Amino acid sequence: MKNVTILGSTGSIGVNALDVIRANPSLFRVIALAAGRNVDLLKDQIEEFRPRVVSVIDEGHARKLKAMLPSSPGTEILSGDEGYREVAAVREANTVLSAMVGAAGLLPTIEAIEAGKDIALANKETMVMAGNIIVEKASEKGIKILPVDSEHGAIFQCLVGHRRKDIRRIILTASGGPFLHLSREELRGVKPAQALKHPNWQMGGKITIDSASLMNKGLEVIEAKWFFDVPIERIQVHIHPQSVVHSLVEYIDGSVIAGLGVPDMKIPIAYALSFPERIDRPEPSLDLVKIGALEFLEPDFERFPSLKLAYDAGKIGGTMPAVLNAANEVVVEAFREEKVKFTDMPEIIERVLSSHQPKLSPSLGEILEADSWARDEATNQVDRLKAEGC
Repeated sequence: MKNVTILGSTGSIGVNALDVIRANPSLFRVIALAAGRNVDLLKDQIEEFRPRVVSVIDEGHARKLKAMLPSSPGTEILSGDEGYREVAAVREANTVLSAMVGAAGLLPTIEAIEAGKDIALANKETMVMAGNIIVEKASEKGIKILPVDSEHGAIFQCLVGHRRKDIRRIILTASGGPFLHLSREELRGVKPAQALKHPNWQMGGKITIDSASLMNKGLEVIEAKWFFDVPIERIQVHIHPQSVVHSLVEYIDGSVIAGLGVPDMKIPIAYALSFPERIDRPEPSLDLVKIGALEFLEPDFERFPSLKLAYDAGKIGGTMPAVLNAANEVVVEAFREEKVKFTDMPEIIERVLSSHQPKLSPSLGEILEADSWARDEATNQVDRLKAEGC
């Protein structure tokens, strides 16, 4: 039996992971949970899974959660950054599922690695911001980092039994989101509610908007560089509206191996948690005859410039991907609050990137400083646009 900690238990990935664990009680035990502000859902999770310890975003939410639970729930309740780090390093856990949203997941994931836990990584920002540090620390500790994203999970499986030096290129697929066929002018007028309607996947709000702008795929390109030790120049993106082929690997002899499956996040989550074994799941199989045709298209960098910005930041490296990520988090939140237009987001990110002087071999402290600087700069840009009435 594997003892599992989930960082981000009330988000989309966390909820799906608990569904997998619920269906396989003989394989997994929940040791610890971390969440943000959704204490109502966390209360239900505590009552069902009885973790030893949980943590929430701050002391106010911790007090609220304690008041909702019996006087002796058997679960220690922590809060804040220190609470997240303590949850990440709980001694009894074998595996930590890192599924917190955004840059907030970086330090708890590092804490889990330092504690010698295997990592099932759904928080792509960890690799985007500090891939070199994460890979080095994982090697030093002798622990596994297993991808949870459907794309990286597919690549991981396509590489089994093959030599990394034989890779010619990696192809990440993207559905194209809800705005695949809109013109640049039409994109200027889209609203957050439209961006949150992904055609194939049920995901959290931030990642759904990133998918609509293709920034999510750009972050995944940078993540794949570190996961699979492949130069960004050999990582390509194909638009695949059906979301059946999750990614592909081409080898030097011309052979191409693809990872296919129905668009269900429980599949890559289950594999990451159970690796190297597989879990028998009763869900319907992929029906290629029913699907019929599979389409693949080139991404349009002019209509979706966020993807090109991610490629450029990833090629420069150093602190530039952390700045990209931080600026993106700020503009996504501004778009959700209707402070900026959909097409303003990449323009603001580009201005922040242009103002940054990257450090090419940064320490963790320098990465965090770049992250903080980029958030301030992006916020200033948002405020300027709002003042101009754009």
